[in-house]
Amino acid sequence: MPLAMNPYSFDVGTADFQEKVIDASHRAPVLVDFWAEWCAPCRALKPVLEKLAAEYGGRFVLAKLNSDQNPEIAARCGVRGIPDVKAFVAGKLVDEFTGALPEAQVRAFIDRLLPSPAEPLRSAAREARARGDNEVAASLLADAHELDPASEAVQLDRAELHLDMNDVGAAQALLDALAHRARDTARLAALQARLKLTAAGGGADPALLAARIDANPDDLAARLQLAHALALAQDYRAALEQLLEIVRRDRTWQEEAARKTMLDLFALLGGNAQFDDLVREFRIRLSRTLN
Repeated sequence: MPLAMNPYSFDVGTADFQEKVIDASHRAPVLVDFWAEWCAPCRALKPVLEKLAAEYGGRFVLAKLNSDQNPEIAARCGVRGIPDVKAFVAGKLVDEFTGALPEAQVRAFIDRLLPSPAEPLRSAAREARARGDNEVAASLLADAHELDPASEAVQLDRAELHLDMNDVGAAQALLDALAHRARDTARLAALQARLKLTAAGGGADPALLAARIDANPDDLAARLQLAHALALAQDYRAALEQLLEIVRRDRTWQEEAARKTMLDLFALLGGNAQFDDLVREFRIRLSRTLN
């Protein structure tokens, strides 16, 4: 009796790679299995991938590409050994592995790519935060964590909400737990930078700090406190100006506290395209000041 066709597993080549892999990955994750006829590990891995593609029922699709027959695509994707499995999501290569892994490891690899069942709760929590209803957002994210305890995104959302609520200790605990295993390292770095600013902000009055600086322009402690306060108020240009002025006056003050805080701000702003020009400008100005 012939095997049933698997609609979630198919061959792909150079001609249809854009359509069946890149374009299709906007609808569901696409795993591309780079293989060749002569490759024994490829023959071992292929049925595992096909079985899982059928089992997951379209939550991901499997595209099988003969690397000998399509060397240009293999080279473009950086294939250096086979079997090589590369995962595409939203048009981008997001993860990969090489070699014939056991089924349990392949399953774990796939599960990392799939949307978390907690996503609807995360979305509702974002809407609550936008309304300023942080208590509702916290409750929704607690439910999301219970539904998917392994979700890094949920934990980062919770840390960000704690920072919104000025709960530094809770945010610190969550970020410390993710420090050595986070996959979204850019968001983690941004939240760690924000945590430092929040912890150092101390509720200082910007007007009083400005008055101290007017009375004594060399009051670098007041300048640093003012920079923190301005950054927390999202007046990033003014904060960076204060920090750069400290570097000009005494670059080594408090073990280069101003330069290090600028780097924290660059990390905080780096993931947001609207601040690209600002970060670029102050990176150049800082480099010129130091040199």
